[in-house]
Amino acid sequence: MKEIKIYFDEPKEFSSRFFKPLIGLRGLYFIFSKQIYIAYPFKRSRLLYIGMSEKKTNSIGKRLSDHYEGTSRNIGITNYKKVDQLFFTYINYEMLRNLWDYRVEDLESYFILNFVKNYGIYPICNNKSGFEIMNIKLDVNIEIDWQYFE
Repeated sequence: MKEIKIYFDEPKEFSSRFFKPLIGLRGLYFIFSKQIYIAYPFKRSRLLYIGMSEKKTNSIGKRLSDHYEGTSRNIGITNYKKVDQLFFTYINYEMLRNLWDYRVEDLESYFILNFVKNYGIYPICNNKSGFEIMNIKLDVNIEIDWQYFE
């Protein structure tokens, strides 16, 4: 079984000027608060949302821009943005291609379900998750540095 450890890159300000370099990039992105800690059942975290881009035409840059402008209609992110500085970080899917043999959607599900395992519930602004990943016998174990958001 392959073992992967995920460490997140430095946080970037949740601002449109940081989204443009991510146009055309596929992968996962994580939106989190600067100061607000969510009291999840198992422990606190600043993580608000785990999202993904499955296509270059709907890239990480485009998805973040949609959340920033409110066109994604995720009212949770919109309202947290009103009351606190938000940040984001991301994972470039191409960097994991030789280690992860499944779809980007499966990677997102893996991360969300791993978050549920560690915190007791979905990130507060996530309102859906595919569970197809639970039906796949994986040959990889990903250790995720969730402390990054604590």
